[in-house]
Amino acid sequence: QVQLVESGGGLVQAGGSLRLSCEASGRTFSSPYMGWFRQAPGKEREFVAVIKWSGSAGNLDYADSVKGRFTISRDNAKNTVYLQMNSLKPEDTAVYYCVASSRRGVMPSTYDYWGQGTQVTVSS
Repeated sequence: QVQLVESGGGLVQAGGSLRLSCEASGRTFSSPYMGWFRQAPGKEREFVAVIKWSGSAGNLDYADSVKGRFTISRDNAKNTVYLQMNSLKPEDTAVYYCVASSRRGVMPSTYDYWGQGTQVTVSS
């Protein structure tokens, strides 16, 4: 089992920044891929970004909608994954979920473990 706890959501104006954190505990070695999904009201859950705990720094991916604005990173010593969100837009408003899996993918079904979610609201 892997436990995921997100923090860092909040209200920000368009063009602003927020950093989300996700602390993992438990059998993290069994789920080397960590990432973020988001879900806006009335919409399906959407892939945002993924990173692998170990390996090259290039072992990560982003949704096209956030490329160039969001950055995913990790701190292995703290078992924590971060999502730095810059140039935020109102359409980024959603509940953001931290996820973990033994596989890498962009579908929600790929991920075995989910955090409780943290609300991000971007005002125009």
